[in-house]
Amino acid sequence: MVIDEPLVRRLIAEQFPGWIDLPVRPVASGGWDNRTFRLGDQMVVRLPSGQQYASQVEKALRWLPKLASALPLPIPEPLAMGKPGAGYLWKWSVYRWLPGEIAAPERINDMAQFATALGTFLKALQRTDPTGGPGPGPHNFHRGGSLTIYDAEARQAIAALAPVIDAAAATQAWERALNARWHGSPVWLHGDVSPGNLLVEQGRLSAVIDFGMLGVGDPACDLSIAWTLFAGESRTAFRASMEADSAMWARARGWTLWKALIVAAGQAQTNAVEAAEPLRIVKDLLTDR
Repeated sequence: MVIDEPLVRRLIAEQFPGWIDLPVRPVASGGWDNRTFRLGDQMVVRLPSGQQYASQVEKALRWLPKLASALPLPIPEPLAMGKPGAGYLWKWSVYRWLPGEIAAPERINDMAQFATALGTFLKALQRTDPTGGPGPGPHNFHRGGSLTIYDAEARQAIAALAPVIDAAAATQAWERALNARWHGSPVWLHGDVSPGNLLVEQGRLSAVIDFGMLGVGDPACDLSIAWTLFAGESRTAFRASMEADSAMWARARGWTLWKALIVAAGQAQTNAVEAAEPLRIVKDLLTDR
């Protein structure tokens, strides 16, 4: 399905004619799960790119307003939900625009401070009442659940990458993650804490976006950013702010390793940003403890 500016204009004209005169333009780095477009200066339109992401629309619109008041940083504010139309098959959403640039080392003044601010945000999310929240499942690709669901996939990727990685070390790290079982009470998790979902203004963390993988369960998957953005002092600061014990850290390494392995092995479709350095992440994981 082609999801482009003319489609967005048709959907707006059909369903929200009051906004018909507002300009529509694509957002740079608009994501893989959704196609994202600016609507005027104050709004953003998000359209799921496939059926596997469609169920995330209603989930986010239901839960984000309930979570926002408990969190120390802005998160997306839903304004409207669209329905299928104009040749588009799924529900879609309109949010208030949040300013900022996606996180990158050159845009961050103090990486350790940034890591601590992110940890503070995620801990506040975990403390928010999870009653009725969605558990792990297809809607968030089992984030918050057991890594065992991806066991075969991870081992296949390790075998495929054996010529370019330390396969024995990767298998050992993966098995350590599988054995580090979680026994806590379910908590809220973002599910996709990646640089592209963190906004920066004036060198500091300013907002957290894209809660499509939102769920309730084991929050270890939210620690993957420790290897995809942080290193050294900032990684240490992030782990301390998350109060991550050895078992949670092992599971977090497992979630990060699984994703990097399947992308590096070509087993997963993903966006260009994520595909750029999966092997670096794998090698970092296998040397970091």
